[in-house]
Amino acid sequence: MKILSPNQLKEADKYTIENEPVSSIDLMERAAKSCVDFIANYAKNHDTTITVFCGVGNNGGDGLAIARLLIEKGFVNIKTYVVEFSNNYSLDFTTNYKRLEKLARIKHIVDGDFLPDIDEGIVVDAIFGVGLNKSPYGFTKELIQKINKSNVEVISIDMPSGLFANDHNLDADSIIKADFTLTFETPKLSLLLPYYGKFVGELIIKRIFLHPDFLKEVETNYFYVGEDYISKFFKKRYKFSHKGTYGHSLMVGGSLGKMGAIQMATRAAVKSGSGLVTSLVPKSGYQIMQIAVPEAMVLVEEENDANELNSVINPSAIGIGPGMGTDNSSMEILRHFFEQNSTPLVLDADALNLISKHRDLLEILPEGAILTPHPKEFERLVGKWNNDFEKLKLASEFAINYQVVLVLKGAHTAIFDYQGNIYFNSTGNPALATGGSGDVLTGIITSLLAQGMSNKDAAITGVYIHGLAADIAMEDGIESQESFSATDIIAYLGRAFNSLK
Repeated sequence: MKILSPNQLKEADKYTIENEPVSSIDLMERAAKSCVDFIANYAKNHDTTITVFCGVGNNGGDGLAIARLLIEKGFVNIKTYVVEFSNNYSLDFTTNYKRLEKLARIKHIVDGDFLPDIDEGIVVDAIFGVGLNKSPYGFTKELIQKINKSNVEVISIDMPSGLFANDHNLDADSIIKADFTLTFETPKLSLLLPYYGKFVGELIIKRIFLHPDFLKEVETNYFYVGEDYISKFFKKRYKFSHKGTYGHSLMVGGSLGKMGAIQMATRAAVKSGSGLVTSLVPKSGYQIMQIAVPEAMVLVEEENDANELNSVINPSAIGIGPGMGTDNSSMEILRHFFEQNSTPLVLDADALNLISKHRDLLEILPEGAILTPHPKEFERLVGKWNNDFEKLKLASEFAINYQVVLVLKGAHTAIFDYQGNIYFNSTGNPALATGGSGDVLTGIITSLLAQGMSNKDAAITGVYIHGLAADIAMEDGIESQESFSATDIIAYLGRAFNSLK
């Protein structure tokens, strides 16, 4: 799914109106109906108080249509306010205003008015939409702050009012804190970034069926990855295939007290379909690995010449870093794989920390490598940033400059390729915020890479499956987000893969 800018969305509306064809007011009605279905189901009782705050543009027009449709559904306590920060009403706002005033009283809030009490039910926020590029101020800001201080649940339409779609709003006090954001057709960029999550709440994409020809042709560097993108990579296994058909993953890591990391990475590689898996670990971890992961072969660092590994086991992909440590011996192993190896690499955890400590390693970083930092690891690589949009820019520049695939982990993990494209993941939940989760991801991506996927596709697919396993686990109800552990991700990988077939 393409992520579009406000200007592109405006063009998509225009193209749809002209080529479907459909009137602009009917397209607005389509959007409002998609929201009403959710709001009505969420409210449940027809006597629930629902307060709708509408701006004077098209987002406000959506709000007026939502209020009318809720009344027509039998909701009896609908309160509608027009937040009159301007007298420049849009045409579709005016049409929906006239439709609603036949059914209910509409109150106006202007500068100097007492703001209404907000103490029960649900608030529908339709004050500002995607076109906003200046922070709300004056009585509009005061209203936003009053809504945020109330104890009611807030459902924002398309965007939380005050949040910019493609830029950073310096005034956080002027942004609605929604419990749900019902956004139209495609997520907007800011809705996917960590800092803004506290304003977005749960993100729900409502399809309004903008014209497919426009969506197919419009160009963007931002994508939202769903099942439709991922499922095309999975093919039925050939009846006469064998373990050699599905690649050989080499997992490198582990150190005294940190063998759990490489163990989980290795188990994840096994469970993600790699035909063969070998772990290269220090001597202190040999017995642990042999017992914990009997499906994998184990080599000992002290007893194997790194220069001969490729010829001895001929790996298809190599994952380096989980539990590896950052001492000089680990640094030399990493340097070897950078200088002497041509096999595709996945770099995580201590491999990234070593690069941060020894900056010269960046100069020999193999092209096409996949790096999987969490935000702190990424900060050690590039330095601090002021906001999430700056972080995206730094990450994209890093991927392009070093010709690598960067997997920046988070709620909507972002994958950066070296053509300047960014792919945001749609799966996963807070259950993944647990130690070892990243080690499992490294094993999954390495396994997919070993099976022949490109570096970009292995990274995108691995992230998606990793999150999907956690989603399926939560749907099961056996585990809670609090009790979920990294090994539980591995346990649900089979179901995640099956769901894509």
